[in-house]
Amino acid sequence: MIQIEQFSKRYGSFWAVKDLDLHVKRGEVFGFLGPNGAGKTTTMKVMVGLVRPTAGRIRVGGLDVVRDPIRAKQIVGYIPDRPYLYEKLTAEEFLAFTAGIYGLDYKQQTKRADELLHMFGLEDWRAELVESYSHGMKQRLTMAAALLHRPELLVVDEPMVGLDPQGAELVKGLFRRISTELGGTVFLSTHTLEVAEELCDRVAILYKGAIVAQGTMDELRAQVGDDGSGHLHELFMRLTGGDDAYPRIEDVKL
Repeated sequence: MIQIEQFSKRYGSFWAVKDLDLHVKRGEVFGFLGPNGAGKTTTMKVMVGLVRPTAGRIRVGGLDVVRDPIRAKQIVGYIPDRPYLYEKLTAEEFLAFTAGIYGLDYKQQTKRADELLHMFGLEDWRAELVESYSHGMKQRLTMAAALLHRPELLVVDEPMVGLDPQGAELVKGLFRRISTELGGTVFLSTHTLEVAEELCDRVAILYKGAIVAQGTMDELRAQVGDDGSGHLHELFMRLTGGDDAYPRIEDVKL
């Protein structure tokens, strides 16, 4: 579903990502993990057509995101780490606007919007301006918009930010159902490693713009010489120098 080949992105003299190769199969929930500044969001923005690569190629569903951007966008849904919405619209107006971008007809979009507003607990707020929504409600509306056209690939950057426990459980169940029942692909970046370990079929760990490990949990354990009992958090810290990333708390003057 996703083929990333020798992908690089440079900002001035800084290489955010360098010579990245990654393949993700159709129907996977794939975790794309790494510390802040590792290059995760840059990679995802190129995947969804918001940023152009400096070098290399990214294809989704066989479509080159640079050479065939419109068709590529038609099969992708994107949930960014912050909900960017038109706050002077109501939820139903925003979904109608989004449906128009994807070329959905009126009957299609109204039925689908009703389903999604119900799913995300926004039915009673559908006619309210988005500016009155809490952060979690805005995040749920962003997810509804991303799912409106039934994308084959869902690209998700920090989906749990701002969600209450019930909302987080809904989203986790939704991602798994997209994979198992619909054969869709979920490309997920999160700092909540427990969520990644629970949901993801495979993960890749990005560090300073390069992949340092990838595979299933068992494959990751083998790559770091773990005895088979380590959790993703422990493996992540060992692979990214996590213990040395910040000063020790006992060395910090309070």
